[in-house]
Amino acid sequence: MRRIPSHDNRYPVNYRSIKGTKDILPSETPLWQFVEQTIREVFRQFNYKEIRTPVFETTSLFARSIGELTDIVGKEMYTFQDRSGDSITLRPEGTASAIRAYIQNNLGEALPLSKVYYIGPMFRQERPQAGRLRQFHQFGAEAIGSPTAETDVEIIAMTIEIYKRLGITNYSLQINSVGDEECRPKYKEILNAELQKIAGQLSTESQKRIDQNPMRVLDSKNENDQKLTAGMPLITDYLNEECATHFAKVKSLLTAYGIPYTVNGRLVRGLDYYTKTAFEITSTELGSQDALAGGGRYDLLVKELGGKQTPSVGFAAGMERLLMILEKKGFQPPQQRPTVFIAAADDAAREWVLTTTMKLRSQGIASECDLLARSLKSQMKEADRQQAEFSLVVGATELESGKALLKHLSDHSQQNIVLEAIAEFFKH
Repeated sequence: MRRIPSHDNRYPVNYRSIKGTKDILPSETPLWQFVEQTIREVFRQFNYKEIRTPVFETTSLFARSIGELTDIVGKEMYTFQDRSGDSITLRPEGTASAIRAYIQNNLGEALPLSKVYYIGPMFRQERPQAGRLRQFHQFGAEAIGSPTAETDVEIIAMTIEIYKRLGITNYSLQINSVGDEECRPKYKEILNAELQKIAGQLSTESQKRIDQNPMRVLDSKNENDQKLTAGMPLITDYLNEECATHFAKVKSLLTAYGIPYTVNGRLVRGLDYYTKTAFEITSTELGSQDALAGGGRYDLLVKELGGKQTPSVGFAAGMERLLMILEKKGFQPPQQRPTVFIAAADDAAREWVLTTTMKLRSQGIASECDLLARSLKSQMKEADRQQAEFSLVVGATELESGKALLKHLSDHSQQNIVLEAIAEFFKH
């Protein structure tokens, strides 16, 4: 076999992760696991069940559900052709895939209301910045099949409960109604006419949106755009009776549940499939990119993707931004550590140490031993580094007597234990 010289530029010696992606290292995963466990527990208590969808779908699924004219579809999706020539896209969000799975697998036949959640990676080719990566992680939930305001508020309450359970209390909830297919077109005409009067003064991005999706202009983050549109008519003044009644019920229930909120008539969310309720949860601890979670109702999406008319509501939230807040607060999750580190005092005990460690593990006891044939002193240092609860030193003398000293590493107390009964000791 030809040896590849180290200076050959065709075979770089060093590889780095792709821009906008990040390794989650063993020192970081305990926090991720703790947060994921907490999220799953809240979902379980609200009776939402996990759904796992592929990380890539046919491109048309996202183009049709999210909207051809949105930034996600127009600029940010990772789209490619596979070997069959089909256009494939890495999922940029979770709702479209969940609804596709709901339709394809006839989930509505089993339950009139399907309550599902997901946790997983998403992909958008955005400019990387704090809390926003090109491969990022979201958790979210969908309640598919209910038209009621009670379901909207359950979704909002569940989202807030996750943050409260993790000790995050510095947040605010903003809500709005974006109308429906009856009242929204009329409002868009009125808004478009008003925006045309100031079109030349708006940012380039907002100018493009005037005809494509004028409501998104109100959601612009550009400060000059915000000043220019401060007096624009809001959709809450043009809701039909059904949407107005629904929105009033949402507000009433939030008050009844003791959930403070602010009505933000400029909140429209970035996806085309929203109807009626839209909401966003923000935190000042995140700086300018302050959104923690967002969601709302989307009564038209299931039918748009080929299913029956099915009212639905859901939310999505970023894992990285949640973790940023926890890290700022100095939150320390429970660390993974061995219950006992068994050290071999000499070569005669190494085989016993190895086999006993495996037996303890098979009985559910987290155990560790040395695999590098190190000295006893080095093994004890390793037990401390691993933060084991106990250490046990076994050599030829201990094997002959059948007893050894078990040391509790936190207070250095010791006690004799019978080697044959070691598993029973840790089980009790």
